[in-house]
Amino acid sequence: MKVALVAAEAVPYAKVGGLADVVGTLPRYLNKEGVEVKVFIPRYKGIKGRYHTTIRVNNKSVKIYYAGNYYFVNHPFYYQRAGIYGEKKGDYNDNCERFSFFCRAVSKLVLGGGYDIVHCNDWHTGLLPLYLRQAGANIKTVFTIHNLGYQGIFPVDKIDALGLDIRKYKSILHHNKINFLKAGIIYSDIITTVSENYAWEIQSEKFGFGLNEILTSRRSRLYGIINGIDYQEWNPEKDKFIYRKFRGLKGKHANKNYLCKKSGLEKKRPLIGMVSRITGQKGFDILLESMQGIIKLGCNLILVGMGDKNYCSELKRYCRLFPSRISVNLKFDNRLAHQIYAGSDFFLMPSYYEPCGLGQMIALKYLSIPVVRKTGGLADTVHQYNPMSGSGNGFLFKKYSSRALLNCLNRALRVYQNPKKFINVIQNAMKADFSWSKSAQKYKALYNMVLKNS
Repeated sequence: MKVALVAAEAVPYAKVGGLADVVGTLPRYLNKEGVEVKVFIPRYKGIKGRYHTTIRVNNKSVKIYYAGNYYFVNHPFYYQRAGIYGEKKGDYNDNCERFSFFCRAVSKLVLGGGYDIVHCNDWHTGLLPLYLRQAGANIKTVFTIHNLGYQGIFPVDKIDALGLDIRKYKSILHHNKINFLKAGIIYSDIITTVSENYAWEIQSEKFGFGLNEILTSRRSRLYGIINGIDYQEWNPEKDKFIYRKFRGLKGKHANKNYLCKKSGLEKKRPLIGMVSRITGQKGFDILLESMQGIIKLGCNLILVGMGDKNYCSELKRYCRLFPSRISVNLKFDNRLAHQIYAGSDFFLMPSYYEPCGLGQMIALKYLSIPVVRKTGGLADTVHQYNPMSGSGNGFLFKKYSSRALLNCLNRALRVYQNPKKFINVIQNAMKADFSWSKSAQKYKALYNMVLKNS
């Protein structure tokens, strides 16, 4: 089986968020399952590679480069820029043209390439299934929604840039605007999301971002497959970024002491860690409402991340008010992120919605007990600890409010104060396995199902 995995970003060549990790990691595990995978992304600034071939797109000669199993679509004006989607001022105003061009180029590349499946990821690739269908290609398409909140919405007057007859493909419009994500949903053979629970949530008005009825109409072709994590990178027994490699609680305590000393925090208090984009989606409105309560509960908080200026400003204000209790690090710092996972007692994710979430899975590996809102992939991977039965690996709250968050933290702290019960939670966390191997097997089974039903 031969699969083209297509996305706007993929490690190690281009990364903005978790999409890049998925696209860069999944092929390794699919290869172990006997699936041949080639990855296609734009050739951004700094990507070298060797010359592969030249194709014609929009009457323009386009060079294709490659490195190993990665193939890069070259268009200097579109892709040789400082950012991938935009810069500090915002998104590039020609993203419609940039990513429709990318989709058209990849459609030309995969035709005649012997591919059984073209696996598209997020709105940037939403037009690719349409272009393949327009060309009469006998290739099955899978379209994965990593976050429904980002849809690739553009003014209808850009339709000419897509090379489509609007009368024939009017279905890609949504509220009289071009919608790349909607195109992917409509024209793909199979739609997937990055957790089973999120696949159900996006069919609701609350989390459907205006596309819930369309998703519901395709329910029979909608599947949820949880993302995995790369245990080659996220493994406390081998992690080169943490203070002391560890397997059990002894090494864990050493990492907490180091992190507290480094951050100027009182080390005897329970430590809550966060590694997150600082946005409303991630629950920072209710977190800020909870800050005084977190302090009153006797906890310390350490955070690393970047995002919304207003939230960041408020976080820094609390950091100034409680310098020995709160550490806010407004930057991208991979080393510190590893150290927070290794040194924190609890890992907080109060997300309004969370398609999959990787933080809670990493936290469990590093014995940092998740305290999360029961939504999306968080609900699929974190299970409420029951002091009576001893089952469960974390703590969850359902209502999106600061009161619910603080009540959940209070439950977690009562267990923390009972060493026997807290060790019980730790032992449950150690049993968690979110290897990409499981996810790769599910994707392979899905590919086989699509081909069998062709």
